[in-house]
Amino acid sequence: MAASGDLQALGQLLRSRRERLRPSDVGLPAGSRRRTAGLRREEVALLANMSVTYYTFLEQGRPVRPSGQVLDALADALRMSGAERQYLRVLARGGQDGPGAGTAAAAAEWIDPEAVALVQRLEPFPTIVKGRRWDVLASNPSARELFADWDALPDGECNLVRWMFTAPLARTVYLEWEPEARAMLGRFRLAAAGHPDDPGFEALIEELKGDSAEVRQWWPRHDVMSVGSGSKKLRHPRLGALNYSHVVLQLADNPDQTLVTYSAAGAVG
Repeated sequence: MAASGDLQALGQLLRSRRERLRPSDVGLPAGSRRRTAGLRREEVALLANMSVTYYTFLEQGRPVRPSGQVLDALADALRMSGAERQYLRVLARGGQDGPGAGTAAAAAEWIDPEAVALVQRLEPFPTIVKGRRWDVLASNPSARELFADWDALPDGECNLVRWMFTAPLARTVYLEWEPEARAMLGRFRLAAAGHPDDPGFEALIEELKGDSAEVRQWWPRHDVMSVGSGSKKLRHPRLGALNYSHVVLQLADNPDQTLVTYSAAGAVG
């Protein structure tokens, strides 16, 4: 059974996605005297082929455990993205479907020395390994030059999300800071949902809310994104504004840890 905090988050997710949709988005008539923002609960229940009472219980965070079929029906009804579907399942299962399921809640994080050695061998391509809370566990000189000197930061500050939202340098490095910051927070939120019993996540989230107006504004929206490879526009301190492609690899021995390596793909036009 999901923890109470996950059930509340599940209800908040359903309500927020319901309020974002218009009847026309799902093929329903708008009708008259509509006072509800977005869809009504009855409309979502109809689209998901369930009773209004059951759907209301889910939105209220009641201790019910929906089946996979019910979750799929809700995701279809609410037009959820792939990342939102994953987030929905993780919340409904209390983190049991997350990448860190079954791990100790607050166990100290350990990185394989061979992974550290691989990061160094990938020099001059900026490369890091981030842990379950997105702490930077390893980095090579090119990554430290491009982003931050992770080795010089205190342990508590050596965290990608904290750096993104609290370090002024991050807004210089990321040429498209706001969409990149939103995306990072969405990916971090999906990771956090897989560790509902880890006090480290809760502490970091509360600190970020206290330190960043953007986190305070964006966190209640329950926006999530999947981790994946792609491209970014970054400002190198010596080479200027460049397009970078990046690849994200999950470490087989510890699936909570990911290696991210960047390669320059030409100047920003």
